[in-house]
Amino acid sequence: MAKQGVASMLGLALVLVSLAAFPTESGAHRAANLHGHNKGVHSIGVCNGVIGNNLPAPSDVVKLYKSKGINAMRIYAPESNVLKALSGTGIGLLMDVGNGALPGLANDPSAAAAWVKANVQPYPGVSFRYIAVGNEVMDSDGQKTILPAMKNLQGALATAGLGGHVKVSTSVRFDVVTDTFPPSNGVFVDLDYMGPILDFLASTDAPLLANVYPYFAYKGDPQNIKLNYATFAPGTTVNDDGNGLTYTNLFDAMVDSIYAALEDAETPGVKVVVSESGWPSAGGFGGTAQNARAYNQGLINHVGGGTPKRPGPLETYMFAMFNENQKTGDPTENHFGLFNPDKSPAYSISF
Repeated sequence: MAKQGVASMLGLALVLVSLAAFPTESGAHRAANLHGHNKGVHSIGVCNGVIGNNLPAPSDVVKLYKSKGINAMRIYAPESNVLKALSGTGIGLLMDVGNGALPGLANDPSAAAAWVKANVQPYPGVSFRYIAVGNEVMDSDGQKTILPAMKNLQGALATAGLGGHVKVSTSVRFDVVTDTFPPSNGVFVDLDYMGPILDFLASTDAPLLANVYPYFAYKGDPQNIKLNYATFAPGTTVNDDGNGLTYTNLFDAMVDSIYAALEDAETPGVKVVVSESGWPSAGGFGGTAQNARAYNQGLINHVGGGTPKRPGPLETYMFAMFNENQKTGDPTENHFGLFNPDKSPAYSISF
């Protein structure tokens, strides 16, 4: 997770100042879940970050997911102990390749085949949903590697008999979209970069993975973006004359601006999966247990109904499972966890 750009939210802020049970995966899972990807499955998942020196063992982490009824996980690189612990659990998995792997995967199809052979094929009991090829890659050289790596991994999965079952995508920061107020105005900043990726996603029926953080928009302009609007609390209503829809929270407005950008890019059939969203409970401005609970509980309760533009379950991965004591940057980065490393709740929350 990186700080999200807030420039694209300024128009929203100006308007706001003037306006002063989630679904679960169903059915028994086949033993070989590699081939059991169900496009109809939607859920709340939680990102399993591991930048800490005091975190539980993978087997204990998976037990905690199961005990809380969390049926999807994101991991940021292949980790054999996590994959072994997930086997046979039915917990859906979004797995990153890791940004450092992008050049090799982009330049050599055989490297992609080796990656799939090492990190996917040995785990037939894992319910792989998505492979994220890059997370918030912002430098132009890195961005040039994303689509070739996606194509090579897609080919490797198809050769392994997994084409269509495990979807290949990339995880982007929210600020790849601009002009986000009203949401119906949303467009991609750089269609030369995003356009070919979106065409690939459309051709493979894969979603765009997007990291969506109302927290950073609020932190960037707290005078104009209301805390209640950012945390699913009542009290602020925003009307979008462009699409005739009404918004009562910032999360919906942000996601629908991505859908507007997809329509502008002529890829309206590409779905959005929110690959990260969360709120810190300490460490800096707005980072309190009360605010974190309001946002994250609101998110859990909300996404089953989707957004005004796209009603229906919206698959969303909360960030993150644990507070991570070795993350660098703003002190809030150490306090996005729903749980402490000893597995006690960081604050009260119900799944």
